[in-house]
Amino acid sequence: MSTTTLEKKRTNLFMALSGVFLANALLAELIGVKIFSGEALFGLSGVQLNILGSKLDFNLTAGVIIWPVVFVSTDIINEYFGKQGVKKVSILTVILILYAFLVITIVTGLPPAQFWVELNSKDPQGNPFNIDFAFNTIYRQGLGIIIGSVVAFLVSQLLDATVFHWLRRYTGSKKIWLRATGSTLVSQLIDSLVVLFIAFYLFGNWTLELVFSVAAINYIYKFCVAILLTPVLYLAHYLIDEYLGKRDAEELIEEAAIESEA
Repeated sequence: MSTTTLEKKRTNLFMALSGVFLANALLAELIGVKIFSGEALFGLSGVQLNILGSKLDFNLTAGVIIWPVVFVSTDIINEYFGKQGVKKVSILTVILILYAFLVITIVTGLPPAQFWVELNSKDPQGNPFNIDFAFNTIYRQGLGIIIGSVVAFLVSQLLDATVFHWLRRYTGSKKIWLRATGSTLVSQLIDSLVVLFIAFYLFGNWTLELVFSVAAINYIYKFCVAILLTPVLYLAHYLIDEYLGKRDAEELIEEAAIESEA
């Protein structure tokens, strides 16, 4: 394969992975305002797990539905483009998330058109409904949640990249599952704690016990998902190797590892 063709393929790969990463991270932030019942999803009643004195169900933010895609894309970017690749796309994602929240803040502050409010003054059952209030409630998030989610995201991503390449030092090119899953489990432990600590302890009225309890529920979910996603990770590696060519893919991985150790 010519150098020009290879560089084009590498660029296309990075753009595709970055696009998947960015889209899902941003979307997870926007839909995260909804909390759903994990048990009800399977027709079960609340499990009421006793964690640090708090009885909790598996009530999770809707963002966790697509967050596993971010797990996988992070590990693949890590593998083929190193820590610098993860750092670049993570910083860009934070900037775009902040931009999105700035636009939302401006838009939700606009006065609603009266005909729009009147046309949507009732729900399908005929009950009174304020669409402007609903729109603003769904899209607006408190300052604490925004700061907490952005800080947790950036810290966890950079930690993921560091742990990933620390494990690679011992595994070499083998045991993809170990460095990918291991880095995700470490980074998501920090992510689960940091976002809740900042958003609801520093800016809210939660106790530390409640922060740790809810973080534990979130982490249990992320732990299970990280394990279940292992086959997807191997499939992604196979497809990328087919796209770049086995030898060129291995060279790219080695370059990323050497650059990340520098």
